[in-house]
Amino acid sequence: MNIHEYQSRELLQKFGIPVPPGILVQNPVASEKAFDELQKRHGSKVCVVKAQVHAGGRGKGGGVKLVKSGDEARKAANDILSRPLITPQTPPEGVPVMKLLVAAGVEIEKEYYLAITVDRVSACPVLIASSEGGMDIEEVARTKPEAIIREPISAVAGLRPYQARKICYFLGFKGTQVRMAGKIMHQLADLFLKADANLAEINPLVVTKATDEHPDGTVLALDAKLNFDDNALFRQDDVVAFEDPTEEEPAERRAKQFGLSYIKLDGEIGCLVNGAGLAMATMDIIKLHGSEPANFLDVGGSASEEAVTEAFRIILADKTVKGILVNIFGGIAKCDTIAKAIIVAAKEVGFTVPLVVRLEGTNVEPARKILEEAKGELPTMEIGSDLTDAAKKITALTGAPAA
Repeated sequence: MNIHEYQSRELLQKFGIPVPPGILVQNPVASEKAFDELQKRHGSKVCVVKAQVHAGGRGKGGGVKLVKSGDEARKAANDILSRPLITPQTPPEGVPVMKLLVAAGVEIEKEYYLAITVDRVSACPVLIASSEGGMDIEEVARTKPEAIIREPISAVAGLRPYQARKICYFLGFKGTQVRMAGKIMHQLADLFLKADANLAEINPLVVTKATDEHPDGTVLALDAKLNFDDNALFRQDDVVAFEDPTEEEPAERRAKQFGLSYIKLDGEIGCLVNGAGLAMATMDIIKLHGSEPANFLDVGGSASEEAVTEAFRIILADKTVKGILVNIFGGIAKCDTIAKAIIVAAKEVGFTVPLVVRLEGTNVEPARKILEEAKGELPTMEIGSDLTDAAKKITALTGAPAA
């Protein structure tokens, strides 16, 4: 589950991580008032107007604008809100912007990158830091890998003090910056573990210019991105409260209501599969035989009649779908039970596109017999003897060259 930047800032503050003040707005007039308010309360001479969407690279798409007056803030807000935001992480047509964050600007001396995520190889959280903040970490890893440090974090003990000091010295923090930056690292690790996060990223983490009060400057989180484990949301009420349904694909939101895992893709062959690994293999073999999957859809191990019916409805609601490949391995739910559910669902939903069904597992022979007997009622349905045969059939029926 993703959340907006303004919500991420709220969580950072809850865990004691300092961020510049900001005000959430939804229209240009409110942006102008927010600038004036930040100037009045915090002496902000410069503010940043930032689009609030679940996508990175907002600055590259014109979704982040520096402003020096209330009038500029209003104009910037009007520009951002008036058109879809297109970034490297959005669909080609972009996404609508409904909310803006007007945040106080700070005088930056140096930018850093700081994040915690899960290392799938070591099976533990890892803190990643770089002295090259404000950039895509992938680009830094490609062009300047020596600027990145990785430090594993114990899921029980958290980040240890010596690890924080090691990272601070690697990044070049000095004087009181070490204490401030180290504290932020500990607090970010605390947030990551207690909130069941998959990703807790601060980019950039900044050191502000020196002042008489702070001769070494101060360390602040200027921007943040948080992502959470969906499987742990049952114990994260505060995180669930941040959910924004308008940022989700409608079909994905609908699928979630029926316990389905669905992700829309750009191809033409709809996939209905039970099991995430089998779904990935199904998409791979569709591509191998010359076509493209239109979705990832996992109906789960039980694959009930209701779930299968809704899955068909969701797939067929996508007008780019030219055919459907059903690939089910009968285990908890037996193949004959699944075959009956497919037939009932297909009749209820109605099919005008080719449907190829491949079943394997418990009671597969009775299941194939059930499907054969139903072919007269479902003229667009064909049966695949195995996954390769099924993939070849559906790609041929939808016009892709058989490989």
